[in-house]
Amino acid sequence: MAAMMKAAVFVEPGRIEVIDKRIPDVGPNDALIRITTTTICGTDVHILKGEYPVAKGLTVGHEPVGVIEKLGSAVQGYTEGQRVIAGAICPNFNSYAAQDGAASQDGSYLVPQGLCGCHGYKATAGWRFGNLIDGTQAEYVLVPDAQANLAPIPDGLTDEQVLMCPDIMSTGFKGAENANIRIGDTVVVFAQGPIGLCATAGARLLGASTIIAVDGNDHRLGIAKRLGADLTLNFKNCDVVDEIMKITGGRGADSSIEALGTQQTFESALRVLKPGGTLSSLGVYSGDLTIPLSAFAAGLGDHKINTALCPGGKERMRRLMNVVASGRIDLGIMVTHQYKLENIVDAYDLFANQRDGVLKIAIKP
Repeated sequence: MAAMMKAAVFVEPGRIEVIDKRIPDVGPNDALIRITTTTICGTDVHILKGEYPVAKGLTVGHEPVGVIEKLGSAVQGYTEGQRVIAGAICPNFNSYAAQDGAASQDGSYLVPQGLCGCHGYKATAGWRFGNLIDGTQAEYVLVPDAQANLAPIPDGLTDEQVLMCPDIMSTGFKGAENANIRIGDTVVVFAQGPIGLCATAGARLLGASTIIAVDGNDHRLGIAKRLGADLTLNFKNCDVVDEIMKITGGRGADSSIEALGTQQTFESALRVLKPGGTLSSLGVYSGDLTIPLSAFAAGLGDHKINTALCPGGKERMRRLMNVVASGRIDLGIMVTHQYKLENIVDAYDLFANQRDGVLKIAIKP
């Protein structure tokens, strides 16, 4: 009988269950990772609610921290028993998209017919774990194209310290990178969930001198201060757009980062921009967006709108872990809760309903 493992799978909208699944076989370019810590992402909640379609029975999750259990015959430079992470985005770097400089959009993977209302290539095809192949909320995960995607964890770093690297940190930092931040800039970050907090930290590292964090939760705004925000605005207590215009002397912000995925936050992020400013969009939207005519200056404002799917690959992961190891940022403070894999349904309920000050949950198989 084949060896089995526990895995959290998508059953139907509103239902994720832990079931027994066969431990996957290891091909020549793969690596089997024994998961020591993973977590739940906001995108997983979209999957749970049926807002982002995946195949029924798919193991969800895309943030692996673990130990190499078995290496494929063609994978070199790694050893079994080595602590590693892999990016949520695990491209093979052979596709047209990857070689054209957009490795996150690794469109070499055909989407099963009916999965997204289309048949063929898909914009998020670089994101395989918990999207196109079995993910990380399990005892084991198979990492494809392991040579390109496994990144050894530096000695001295805990699972919790590197848990944000595969997705949240990479995404948040990409939001800051996409905001075209220059030294001395004023940057507004809308929503201080895990990704927004990482965008705030990334804006500080890139040289912004005035970082304004916006949220409706004072606890999260306090964490934003610890991660680099200079000013915080609770949208429940003020008109955020008016306040930012006052703070900037009417000039507007150099850039804004939208990290929630709603019409209201997107529109506010556009309204606070200076002419020629950049809106960096990180939110996962579940409906159509409308661009307001006045905020968009009828299309004549030299505004830039950039979207992003978090960069993956071992070099991106190495760089992110270097930032953590340097002591310039401590994202371990974002891990507020810990659950066993067998109790992950309860963890989803906590995370989806944002109770008890939750930011990120460490899931331990």
